[in-house]
Amino acid sequence: MALEDAVLGYLDKNEEISDSGKFADEQGLSHDEIVNVIKSLNGFRLVDAQDIKKEKWVLTQEGSQYAEAGSPEVQLFLAIPNEGITQEDLQKKLDPSLFKIGWQQAIKNKWIEVIKSRDSGKSQDAGKLQGSGKKSQDSAKSQVSRKVENVEDRVKDLLIKIQNGEDVGSEDIDALKRRKLIVQQTWKGYSVKKGPKYAPKRKKAATDLTRENIQRGDWRELEFKEYNFSAKGQPVEGGHLHPLLKVRRQVQMIFLQMGFEEMPTNNFVESSFWNFDALFQPQQHPARDSHDTFFLKEPSTTRTLPEDYVQRVKQIHESGGYGSRGYGYEWKREEADKNLLRTHTTAVSSRMLYALAQQPFAPKKYYSIDRVFRNEAVDRTHLAEFHQIEGLICDRGLTLGDLIGVLHDFFSRLGMSKLRFKPAYNPYTEPSMEIFSYHEGLQKWVEIGNSGMFRPEMLRPMGLPEDVHVIAWGLSLERPTMILYGIDNIRSLFGHKVDLDLIKTNPICRLGL
Repeated sequence: MALEDAVLGYLDKNEEISDSGKFADEQGLSHDEIVNVIKSLNGFRLVDAQDIKKEKWVLTQEGSQYAEAGSPEVQLFLAIPNEGITQEDLQKKLDPSLFKIGWQQAIKNKWIEVIKSRDSGKSQDAGKLQGSGKKSQDSAKSQVSRKVENVEDRVKDLLIKIQNGEDVGSEDIDALKRRKLIVQQTWKGYSVKKGPKYAPKRKKAATDLTRENIQRGDWRELEFKEYNFSAKGQPVEGGHLHPLLKVRRQVQMIFLQMGFEEMPTNNFVESSFWNFDALFQPQQHPARDSHDTFFLKEPSTTRTLPEDYVQRVKQIHESGGYGSRGYGYEWKREEADKNLLRTHTTAVSSRMLYALAQQPFAPKKYYSIDRVFRNEAVDRTHLAEFHQIEGLICDRGLTLGDLIGVLHDFFSRLGMSKLRFKPAYNPYTEPSMEIFSYHEGLQKWVEIGNSGMFRPEMLRPMGLPEDVHVIAWGLSLERPTMILYGIDNIRSLFGHKVDLDLIKTNPICRLGL
């Protein structure tokens, strides 16, 4: 309040404050504090403030040193005695950086001269052969002497003038600037006049009308603070949707629009039977190794399996059937009983298709979006856990052409209209196809998923009729999310290293339909 009174009181007796800097110096006040007061008074229209900007040259740290001790060239000149000195001894008397600068400037100003000894002159050719070692010897023998009796330290004088705020010519300014002895500094202040609501003393505006104000009757004299309708309130801290959840919801809506129903995917722990054996994947397959799959220690095995179905799966693996020769190995029940963290949501599909086969057949469209686990090395494109999107259609007489048509429909709703297919191998689908889409940003074809028709060796042991076929496809949730949000490291999207600001500030993602 004392600073406000100083500004308002000065304006009560004077027309204006022409320079806030000079005003602060005259009043013995801090200019920064005066500036804050002026801004506050200007906001309440008690004063009108206009910006003042001044540019001035100030000394750098190096320039301040030279203003006090003298320029390097003068210091070097004064270090040379009247009888002269060897270059090596002169170097020892001065700081290395000071000697280097002073030597260059003194030579340039023609203040000193260097006389080489006769031995040095005779040894000139040898010096070329011996390189820097000979050059060092020449320097030791070179005699440095003054060419003039006295010198004027013009650089120091100019630096002191600038330090005192005196005017210096433009050529001298350029020379000092090139030597990085001065820099330009911008000073900001205000000129101040009375505002439309000026008063010699600021009256504190009331923010609330209290019962006491009404009882005392002083409400008639109160000045209330203006209500700022454009002011923002306190930010609301609430929940934020993760980018994966946003894209997941969009994909889920696409499946629902296409008439699919969601499969229950709440069992992260599966038996090897549903995860591998039911899918006609042999027990010696590399994917069933502990290097690729997380097996559970407790409980290590499953408790119940449909025994009649287990026997049919055992038969198809060992001896084949339905036009297949099988794998021709001894199928082991203990391998099928092992519990693991599911490696794909196709384990859920095998359960759903088996349940469907136990009832009078009706066509179905299923989808799932949930987490799966792989024992992989973590890097910028791989994690040990991720999300898999899977869709399947079960109906009579389905063909590869139906699969291709459904894939075009599904991926076009994701904004991917250019598709290509490449033959592939999967233990539980035949034919199988890798799915590629043309990425306009990368200007190349990118693999986006896998697909195929479930093999008879998988479907017939379940009990599905012979004319019933199943087409299916799958893709990860992380890859399209990374592309849509411009994320190049999967660890920035999912896991313990995710930046929470990413979740709070990421935009709403809408896939092209």
